Amino acid sequence: MNNIIDLRSDTVTKPSKKMRDIIKNANVGDDVYGEDPSVIELENKITKMAKKEAAVFVPSGTQSNLLALLSHCQRGDEYICGQEAHIFKYEAGGGAVVGSIQPQPIEFEKDASLDLQKVKSKIKPIDNHHARTKLLCLENTHNGKVLDLKYLEKASKFAKENNLLLHLDGARVFNAVVDLDINLSDITKYFDSVSICLSKGLGAPVGSVLTGSKEFIKEARHYRKMLGGGLRQSGLLASAGLYALENNIKDLKKDHKLAKKLTKSLKKIDEIKIVSNDTNMLFIEVKDSEKLVNYLREKNILISGYGKLRIVLHRDISKKDIEKVIEVFKSYYAK
Repeated sequence: MNNIIDLRSDTVTKPSKKMRDIIKNANVGDDVYGEDPSVIELENKITKMAKKEAAVFVPSGTQSNLLALLSHCQRGDEYICGQEAHIFKYEAGGGAVVGSIQPQPIEFEKDASLDLQKVKSKIKPIDNHHARTKLLCLENTHNGKVLDLKYLEKASKFAKENNLLLHLDGARVFNAVVDLDINLSDITKYFDSVSICLSKGLGAPVGSVLTGSKEFIKEARHYRKMLGGGLRQSGLLASAGLYALENNIKDLKKDHKLAKKLTKSLKKIDEIKIVSNDTNMLFIEVKDSEKLVNYLREKNILISGYGKLRIVLHRDISKKDIEKVIEVFKSYYAK
């Protein structure tokens, strides 16, 4: 069977042999009792890296973001986020359904920021007619785009001035860290809470970590239990996350480099419009995109999207894989 080159997402990464060995030999306990040593080590590591007070290990980024909404907001409160933000568009409406928390989405700017003046115009007056605007949510990276540190500083100041809490969906925050060549805390210091995914470019099979103040994480643990996120001997999973944090962060540079290589080659094909290329993601527009996607699939190459197509580089993709992808694209447009 031919190998599949899967460029749909960086969620498709498989644990390496070393990571599997770490999982097999993990030191575990009952995490609901707070006794799993691998989970404790992972939470402490993220807490230290982010320079926060506490952290909680959860099964997914979706649950991590939902815990943040539930812990920051009450029923009838409101959060502001991007119209295309994962927390709003791709998480099954959890904040509204589970927490009765109203979303107020606005369009992202081209650089994936939210215009703070537009945000201000959406903050509801303190009035019996309105939901209470409580939280502002940013995403870094969004579609591969990295938020500028000066913008984060402004957003943090803006949130404080307007009595808003500030949450970061940092599912791919380490792509931003590597791109800017900074420490995690250089980003997380601006936020009241941060969700960090371990199962995308870092290559762990499962898991995210939510970090913030001690009181915030205490509340989040309550909701984690309510939502079925108490996983008992979850050190088997946390150990993979630990290995990823200790060994795989710098590897993200390779993904960014290969994305640039692919972009440079596809630019030479007249029928392809490059929409954007940032960090490990490439977006393109072509005519008859479904035909292209099907052709690539026949050649064992998977990409995703409708109209605008997304190509995501990750740790399981090699330079040789990308060279094959380039040749297949060329062969399609040579027909």
